[in-house]
Amino acid sequence: MATWFVSDLHLDANTPAIVQLFVDFLASIADDAEALYILGDFFEYWVGDDALNTPSTAVFQPVIEALQRLNGAGVALYFLHGNRDFLVSEGFAQATGCGLLPEYCVIDLYGTPTLLLHGDTLCTDDVDYQKVRQLFRNPQWQAQFLALPLVERIRQAEAMREQSRQAMQHKQTEILDVNPQFVVETLQTYGVIRMIHGHTHRPAIHDLRIHDDSRIAQRVVLGDWHDDKISYLRVDSSSMVLES
Repeated sequence: MATWFVSDLHLDANTPAIVQLFVDFLASIADDAEALYILGDFFEYWVGDDALNTPSTAVFQPVIEALQRLNGAGVALYFLHGNRDFLVSEGFAQATGCGLLPEYCVIDLYGTPTLLLHGDTLCTDDVDYQKVRQLFRNPQWQAQFLALPLVERIRQAEAMREQSRQAMQHKQTEILDVNPQFVVETLQTYGVIRMIHGHTHRPAIHDLRIHDDSRIAQRVVLGDWHDDKISYLRVDSSSMVLES
């Protein structure tokens, strides 16, 4: 039995092929999985759980039903918020069977303490983004946003998505990646030598040294999904395989 990790599917109404890919993926791992972790940016945007069972989320219904089936088969499901779906809450959790995780979460992964996170907090060189992130994670801002009519929230989410795309076009590649020193500091803060995250869309397994520690640490980066490509990490008691 294995534990599976995915992130950065960016599901929305324009990606029905990825929706089907993920439904097929869940069916393919059902007999092999004891747990599945979704590490953020599962959706391109999420404007609140009250959008469930409305026309705006109808495209996601096969995914929700597939997660229900997987959970019903005894697979533990976990969801960790990304920078695009930070408003996912208890309504989604109840509909799918997913447990909601804090933004930094240490698990025992077959004997290795492992830090799970989305990865955006590691990109500290992107100062403008970190300021926006701080605003969006403010409970007061979230309450004000969720009080808006659903159609207005969708309009604002699509506008912010377009602004984000334009802003990224003018940023250097290095700024959009993690800060290596902050990665080391984060591993030290949580007392682990392995972290798993997504966000950067640069799938790889990086070996690195932690100061005053003779062990090799690992930073595992999950990839994003496209119409013709999936990315996942499979870990069991004796192996770790990253596929993209």
